Amino acid sequence: MANLRYLKKEIDYRLEEVVFDCDMAMCFQPSKEQEIFAVMQEAVALRNSLFIKAMNPAEPHNKSLVRKHYAALRAEMTASFEALFAKLSKVNGGK
Repeated sequence: MANLRYLKKEIDYRLEEVVFDCDMAMCFQPSKEQEIFAVMQEAVALRNSLFIKAMNPAEPHNKSLVRKHYAALRAEMTASFEALFAKLSKVNGGK
């Protein structure tokens, strides 16, 4: 990770992708609007929690722990957003 600004931009970018996919799903499947909207709300809550974690590392003066904190945060971000995309796919695919 180069710096905190890029991490926050990456979090916002991934949120935008989830929201865009949710909007497209709502256009094509208006009958499942409530389930899709729930995924969108979960994505926004995830973004807010990731921002809080990004802004508050455990030990800000210990560089080794800060690196580990941000590496774990990036792994959590990737896994969480992949889970949201899978959840959205399940909502769209199920009949």
